[in-house]
This record gives sequence, C-alpha cells and structure tokens, in this order.
Amino acid sequence: MTNNPDDVHSILSGKLALTYAGHDVEAMRAIANAHKDRSLASFQKYLVDFKKELLDDPLIKNHLNELYDTMLQQNLCRIIEPYSSVEISHVASLIQLDVTKVEKKLSQMILDAKFNGILDQGNGLLILFPDPPQEKTYQTTLETIDNLGRVVDTLYQRAQKLN
Repeated sequence: MTNNPDDVHSILSGKLALTYAGHDVEAMRAIANAHKDRSLASFQKYLVDFKKELLDDPLIKNHLNELYDTMLQQNLCRIIEPYSSVEISHVASLIQLDVTKVEKKLSQMILDAKFNGILDQGNGLLILFPDPPQEKTYQTTLETIDNLGRVVDTLYQRAQKLN
C-alpha cells in the first residue's frame, strides 16, 4: 500500500479495469474516495454498504483494517498536533469515535513512539511533550572515527611508498 488514493483512480479508469466494471470496482473506488477525503465515517459507511465485496475476502479485510488503522493514526496526529494538553473526550468528539477506542489508540501510538506524551486517565487528558533534542555526540564520534580511518589509510600508503 503506497498510501496514495489517486493510484486507485488511475488503475480503475484503465482499459483493463473497464472489463471488470461492477460492484467490486465501485467498492474499491468508494474506499479510495474515503481515504482521499480522510474520512473515517465514510470509510465505515462504505464497509457496511459494500460488506459482501470488501469483508468476505480475508486478504482484502486485512488490508482494509491496516488502511483504517493508518487513517486513524494520521487523523489523530493531525488533531492533537497543536495542543500541549487536550481532553481525550474532545479528541474523540472531533474524530467522532468512542472515547475508549480513541484512548486505546492513543496509548498504542505512545508506545509505538508516534509522538511523545502520556495519558492522564484520572483527568481524561492527553499530555504531549516536545520532542527531545537530538544528541550530537554519537554523530560527531562517528565522523571522528571516519576521519581517523582516513588518516591511518593515508599514513599506511605513505609508509608503503618509503619501503
């Protein structure tokens, strides 16, 4: 999955796809439109509308679950980006999902290091921290070792010329 819904439209408008036109192709087009619009509600609606075409095949169902998960992560990141602290219920109302589902997904995203923060479940808050500054010591050490390696190689070549 390339995360590009426009690819689906170009494939479905090709000559070969026109021979397979039908409910299956319309289901793919609908899911691509939902992905393009970044709409979880329309994505869920199309899953219900095209249940036979989309959810009966375990391979397609698995890919659609991954796509839904990716869309949910992207939408959550976009929603929480401007905040340093936000109520989970507010995020859930903006994304139009159940609070427990949003809380579970935010918890998973924190553990996967998608963003730096904590969940304050007592107060129902997501507290975000700024990204920690990058340590330059490691990169500087690697550059120093690389430069020393070049110096040793040059000295070895000069020593070979003397012999």
